[in-house]
Amino acid sequence: MSSQDVPQGAVLAVVHEPVALSPGGPLVLELRGPLGPADAETVAARLAQRHRAFGVALDSHRPGHHTLRLTPPAAGGVAALPADLLADLLAPPPPGGEVLPVTGHQQTLLRAALTPAGTSTSTGDSTSTGGSGSSGGGGVGGGVEQLYWDWSGPLDVARFAAAWQSVVDRECVLRACFEWVAAPRLVLHARAGADIAVCSPAAVTWPQLLRRDRARGFALHRPGLLRLTLLEAEPGGGAGAAPPRVLLTYHPALLDERGVHLLLREFYRAYAAGGVLPGGERRPDLRDHARWLAGQDTTAARQFWARAVPPPRAATRPGRPGGATGQSGPGLLHTRLRAPETLRLRSWAALRGAAESSALHLVWALLLYRAAGVAGPLPVSFGVQLSGRDIALPGAAGIPGLLDSPLPMTVTVDPAAPLADLLHQVRDTLLDLAAYPWASTETIRAWAPRPPAAPGPAAGPAAGVGPLCGAGGTLVRFDGPLVLPKALRSELAAQGVHADTPRSAAGATGGPLTLAARHDSAGGLVLGLFHDRAQLADEDAAALHSQCVRLLRALPEFRQAQASAGALLELLARAAIPRMARPVPPAPQHALTVLRPGHPHADVICLVTAPGVPAGSYDLFVRGHRGPEKIVAVHGDGAPGVLPAALEQAPGPGRRLVLCGCGPGGRAAYELAQRTPHAPGMVAAVVMTGIGDAAASASALARGVRSVLTPPP
Repeated sequence: MSSQDVPQGAVLAVVHEPVALSPGGPLVLELRGPLGPADAETVAARLAQRHRAFGVALDSHRPGHHTLRLTPPAAGGVAALPADLLADLLAPPPPGGEVLPVTGHQQTLLRAALTPAGTSTSTGDSTSTGGSGSSGGGGVGGGVEQLYWDWSGPLDVARFAAAWQSVVDRECVLRACFEWVAAPRLVLHARAGADIAVCSPAAVTWPQLLRRDRARGFALHRPGLLRLTLLEAEPGGGAGAAPPRVLLTYHPALLDERGVHLLLREFYRAYAAGGVLPGGERRPDLRDHARWLAGQDTTAARQFWARAVPPPRAATRPGRPGGATGQSGPGLLHTRLRAPETLRLRSWAALRGAAESSALHLVWALLLYRAAGVAGPLPVSFGVQLSGRDIALPGAAGIPGLLDSPLPMTVTVDPAAPLADLLHQVRDTLLDLAAYPWASTETIRAWAPRPPAAPGPAAGPAAGVGPLCGAGGTLVRFDGPLVLPKALRSELAAQGVHADTPRSAAGATGGPLTLAARHDSAGGLVLGLFHDRAQLADEDAAALHSQCVRLLRALPEFRQAQASAGALLELLARAAIPRMARPVPPAPQHALTVLRPGHPHADVICLVTAPGVPAGSYDLFVRGHRGPEKIVAVHGDGAPGVLPAALEQAPGPGRRLVLCGCGPGGRAAYELAQRTPHAPGMVAAVVMTGIGDAAASASALARGVRSVLTPPP
């Protein structure tokens, strides 16, 4: 085998036999997979380079079978593999690639993409042990964002493709993918191809194309989490014929919308230059941002969030509790305030020392208060999107990637207090948040003060903390304009090309709903309401959107200094309050599920499930396994009785238990074997695999299991 690393698409299986270690003794691992001696040596050399505290020794027996001995540090030693070492072993980076940690809001979005919609352990449906939920569990990210625009002017498809490939070569974010075996990581590949498809309007309609593209999702473990589809012009080219239309789809865990617009600007530069973008790789880029982020002193941020975290009683939903909507999928509504109306709103806010965005935050706070149905002052909380590019990193404004972050804004609404007081509250709160745009709900939860533990069930990770954005709350986003430079527009115009402003299609909302505002080219304010139709029905979304617009239009009429917030809300006295579906608690997960009974005297194969297990991989393994063994599934959530329950499935002399899992399931299996007391010799081995598609993951798992159950020749 001539490759110098794990071949592309291959999934490695690692087998560990948990035996008692002598002090300082090595941890022995068997590597089972498409690795030749040179590939295995490359893996071992990388481990030795990145984990210098360990001694690394490799014995190659034959292609596909190698023994790795990891000797822990002499002082103290270790009884288990560190998570980062396990990640480097199961998911080595590609040749020339780099690995960055996934932190902050990106970690939240990746976890949401990997968590299946259902949590049962039955096989063969959308809630299988592999985590193949509609939300993209196991690496097929179902949550996507879509932008589209009509192409105005002559279109050279070859030049279009070459220009995008030039952008991919320059921007490392377009050569990135995710890996989540142990801890979430961003993998930057040295090379990747632009994903571009061309469709004929005779073969697919525009609505069909949107639906198919959205359902396709992304394979998060492969580079290229942005793709383009070009719908050709209607035949004939007459005055009424539709022009070519471009659909750009990206995964929100990798890119924010401003980052996409930055990439579009680079594409147009390349297209205007004949398809080749001048210059080398962009710097600074995601690597520089990661280094900057790691160097931040979090002391002041911790102190701020210790007092600014939303209280438990804060109102967070703009609708009263209701029943199931009977609808599903994303929804999108658009309303435009005309330019004169927008100017009046901006002037009203400016005369009170605030920006137009603060007026939008004020109105949203009032709608949350109204839905709560209480009298007197009440704290309300909702997410606000910060760009994350106004930081002390030179060139950060031009970095495409996921730099923005939603942070919870909490203000107290008093209907008797002047509107100006609430306006100043939201303005000042936003200024406070802007000092820490790199914070996230993950870090805020960790920094929030915890109340004393109460008797009874254990408190959750957010005990005593109100809902944060992305956890049942709503999000308000005010997108600033990002127009092409005048010189570039002129250069494109000279070639007959007009760069149209992209529009959003309904995509991943990241929660019940997102209110997005932006200015159009005529100076009007466009309000888009993206909502989850399973939580907010179309009728209620339309009512909420209409009420928001009505309050915004009415704000400039409240000129008196003592005009109260309650007086503005009186405009909606006769309007019904929208209803939102009550949150549905997750289905209870069984500690153990028998997937296949097997022979009564055979060994037991125990599949350990965890969010992010490649979707469908366990289903394929169960269907493909031909041995007599019983197959069960347990959840690797650390519950005290999980492994003893699995051991009870293997009574009788000579019967053994093989714990195994794909991706994060493998790590969970390893940790389960390490931390749970068990009878000596009962756990025969732990089989762990890297991350791939369902077929490759199932094949790697079967390869590792066979090496344990079948005596070597």
